[in-house]
Amino acid sequence: MSELLEREGAEETRSWRISGMDCPSCVARIEKAVSRLAGVEAVSVNLMAETLTARLGPGGDPASITRTVAALGYEASPQARPDLASAPLRGHDPRCARDHGHADGHEGEDADTSWWRSGKATLVWLLASLVAAAWHGASLVPAAAYWIFVVATLLAVLPLGRRALALARAGSPFSIETLMCVAALGAVIIGAAEEAAIVVLLFAIGELLESVAAGRARAGIKALGSLMPRTARVERDGAVSEVSADALRPGDLVQVRPGDRIPCDGMVVEGLSAVDESPVTGESVPVSRGPGEAVVAASVNMAALLRVRVTAAASDNTISRIVRMVEEATASRAPTQRFIEKFSIYWTPGAMAVSALVMLVPPLAFGGDGWTWIYRGLAVLLIACPCALVISVPAAMASGLSAGARRGLLIKGGQRWRRSAARRPSLSTRPAR
Repeated sequence: MSELLEREGAEETRSWRISGMDCPSCVARIEKAVSRLAGVEAVSVNLMAETLTARLGPGGDPASITRTVAALGYEASPQARPDLASAPLRGHDPRCARDHGHADGHEGEDADTSWWRSGKATLVWLLASLVAAAWHGASLVPAAAYWIFVVATLLAVLPLGRRALALARAGSPFSIETLMCVAALGAVIIGAAEEAAIVVLLFAIGELLESVAAGRARAGIKALGSLMPRTARVERDGAVSEVSADALRPGDLVQVRPGDRIPCDGMVVEGLSAVDESPVTGESVPVSRGPGEAVVAASVNMAALLRVRVTAAASDNTISRIVRMVEEATASRAPTQRFIEKFSIYWTPGAMAVSALVMLVPPLAFGGDGWTWIYRGLAVLLIACPCALVISVPAAMASGLSAGARRGLLIKGGQRWRRSAARRPSLSTRPAR
C-alpha cells in the first residue's frame, strides 16, 4: 500500500477521481483551470483512468481544486492513493507520479451508470421530447409551439451557461459553450427559437455520443486489466500461501496449477507444460514452456504444475504495460485533433467578432436598418457554431481506439509514423474476448 500523501519538502501530491470527462478537450479545460489556482505547482489529468494528480506547494488548497473541477461540470472526489494517476506531472520530475497496476480497475467503486441513464442522456431525452412536442403542437396550437421551443432552448442553455461562466472564471472566456449560449439566446431574441432548439439538441446529442465513446474506450481498458488473476500461490518458508497478485515482487516463487492464469511475468523454475498465450499475444496454438523459459502474465497454464520465479512487479508486468500503452494512446492527440482544438479556440472569438461587425457596420456606416442587421448578425452567430466539427473529431478518435481494442488491435496513437519508430520494439497483443 502506498503512502496516503507524498511529500517533497513543503510540497505534496494529491489525487482525485474525476467523472464526466469525454475527450482531450475536457482534460485541457481541467488542467488549465486547476493550474491557475494558487499553490498548484503542477497538474496532470488522465482521461482514461479518470484521475487528476496535482502537486501542491505552500498555500495549496485541495478543497479549492475539488470546487473548481465541480464548477466546470465534472465530479471530483479525493483519492486515498495518489499513485493511481499514471500520467506524469507536466513540466516536473515524472518520478512524482509512480507506476501502478490495473488488475482490478477502480476497485471499490460503484458500477458505471448505463449511458442512457446518465445526466447527459436525460437532457437529450428531455430536449427531444420538448422539440417533438413543439413540432406536434405546431399543427394543433400554432401559437403555443414557439413558446415550447423557447422553453426547450432555455432548459438546454442553463447547464451550458453555468459551464461557460465557470470556464470564463477559469481563464477560457471564449469556449464553445459561450458561443452556443450567445447564439441560442440571440436566436430566441430574433424569433428563431425553433432553430436554436434544434442546434442545442444536436449539440447535446453530440456530447452524449462522445460520452458513450469514452465509456467504451474505458471498458476496453478494464477488459484488458481483468485478464489478470486477483490472487497468486506463493511459496515461502516451505509453505504455500495465497496472496494478492498485486503484492508479488521480483524473486518470489509462485506455483501455477493447470487451468490457472499465470499471475506475473516470470521464469519457469520447475515443470514442463503447454501455455496458452492467446489472451496476450493472440497466438492460438499453446506453446511449450519449461525450466529457464519466460512466461507472461495472464497466459493460461494448460497441462502441468509450474513453479515460476517472478521477474517483474505487478505494476510493470506485460498487462500493466499494455494498459498504460492504451491509456497513453487514447490520451494522445492526433495532428488533426490538435488542429481542431486550436481551431475552436480562435474560431469562437472570431465568429463573435464577425457577428458584431455584421450588426454594427451596415447600420452605422451605410444607414441600414438596425433591427434587420441585428437579426442577420445573430443568424451568422447561430450558424457559426462548429459543433459537429469540434465534437466529431475527438469522438471519432476515441471510438476508433476502443473499437480496435475490442477486435484485438492495440493502436499506439494518432501521431504520424516516423522512420525511427520502425526500429523500436513493439508488443503485439490481443485481449481476451
